[in-house]
Amino acid sequence: MAVSTLGSSSDVTKRVEQEIFRQGSDLKGSGFRAALLATLGISVLILVVLLGQVIVDGWPVLTTNFGDFWSGTLRSRSSDSKLGISQGLVGSFWIAITVAVLAFPIGIAAAIYLEEYAPQNLMTRVIDISIRNLAGVPSVVYGLLGLFLFVKLANNGQSSLYAGGITLAILVLPIIVITSAEAIRAVPSSLRQGAYGVGATKWDVIRTQVLPFAAPGILTGTLLSLSRAVGEAAPLILVGAITGRLAPRDGSFLDLGQFGDRFTAMPIVIVGWVQESGRDAGFAAAAGAAIVVLLALVIAMNSVAVMLRNYFENKRG
Repeated sequence: MAVSTLGSSSDVTKRVEQEIFRQGSDLKGSGFRAALLATLGISVLILVVLLGQVIVDGWPVLTTNFGDFWSGTLRSRSSDSKLGISQGLVGSFWIAITVAVLAFPIGIAAAIYLEEYAPQNLMTRVIDISIRNLAGVPSVVYGLLGLFLFVKLANNGQSSLYAGGITLAILVLPIIVITSAEAIRAVPSSLRQGAYGVGATKWDVIRTQVLPFAAPGILTGTLLSLSRAVGEAAPLILVGAITGRLAPRDGSFLDLGQFGDRFTAMPIVIVGWVQESGRDAGFAAAAGAAIVVLLALVIAMNSVAVMLRNYFENKRG
């Protein structure tokens, strides 16, 4: 009976290397890679076309009277020299502050509890699944929630800036919890075990080991959530943000009294001007300029998130 042999060890090594590092053509892999590159190219092309169109529309406003446009208020005619986005900037600023004050600490604290303190049982799994489902709920549903709780019940049907801010804080809260929990979950268990080994308490481990290591992921998730909150329009429309002309308020930019007043925000200003462009074509240029300003603000916040992440990653390394 013939006995087959594998040959010398060098032949075996060559055959194994050939199997691992195949030099032949991989048609399926090449086709999949080409499809990925094609979809990426199409996405970038669409983004460039949209950005180019927006910049072209808003360029006359941005280059001729940007200062007046920055400090101006909502007007009924595009030809009004006092037309501008200052009221939208104020509303978006205070909405961002409200989201940061409410959603950030609550979301991070919830993530710490779920990952470090909560027992891994059925109730914890149900809570985790519920939070992930809430992150996928359309924003208009949160707008209806804000309309019922913070406008109808809490404020007798009167819209207010705090109603919009709290609604958007609730909107991004599940996202903050998920991103923070994932960042905490990525902390190596060896860090915890080493800290416990030298006698550290649970809180000492979280404060000195877990949170510093997870800080880049937590900051990135929270600031990206803030960018989403600043760009949302549907919930603000439902809670009563002004889409038309808003009377100027006597007071400073930092006046806390405006929390109880009617308000507008940058996404609402853009939506209102796009709607008005059918009646007055000049509002199309104003809307384009407002979109460019809002994009610049969002990019600035995302840039801050990237810099903070890099800073903490370098510090961690």
